[in-house]
Amino acid sequence: MATVNGPVWKKSRRLSFSILETGKELQRRDYAPGQHGKARRPKLSNYGLQQREKQRIRFTYGVTEKQFYNTFKKAVKQEGVAGHNFLFMLESRLDNVVYRMNLSRTRRGARQLVNHGHILVDGKKVDIPSFQVKPGQTIEVKESSRSMASIKEAMEASVGTVAYVTFDADKMKGEYVRLPERSELNQEINEALVVEFYNR
Repeated sequence: MATVNGPVWKKSRRLSFSILETGKELQRRDYAPGQHGKARRPKLSNYGLQQREKQRIRFTYGVTEKQFYNTFKKAVKQEGVAGHNFLFMLESRLDNVVYRMNLSRTRRGARQLVNHGHILVDGKKVDIPSFQVKPGQTIEVKESSRSMASIKEAMEASVGTVAYVTFDADKMKGEYVRLPERSELNQEINEALVVEFYNR
């Protein structure tokens, strides 16, 4: 399965947006990368704004173009606001839930944990990062993987989890309690532009 690779900080500077959601990528240099990065950026057309927002969300969640579009198509078929459903589906990906439980410091690292079979869902190994976790399902680290240095470092560096997941550090087990509310997700994201992009 293809993955989104490449330097994250450079992508963040190109998009004027913190893909890691920490803001660190833009602290030292808040302009585009490259020789002419400091030059004044041209004003984007409506299409350009839509395209940029699509890339911001896609790189944040680390999904391919095909995965991104397929997720959008499924979100549109659900009841409710299409843009909100779309973000909720991205948040419900197994790799993202593992990241939200602070088992990895990045989504890329969380995806690797899932790919390598270190994560159990309701007691069964799931190695598909795009697996859609349903509210009420439990996520835990496989017993033989609980001593991994990368997991311990991520847990030690964590400052708490989001309200829609719980995690017991002693048992290395948590629950995806509910779908998030839009107000709990990144407020810099404008998912309506993505809906416009695909509906144009």
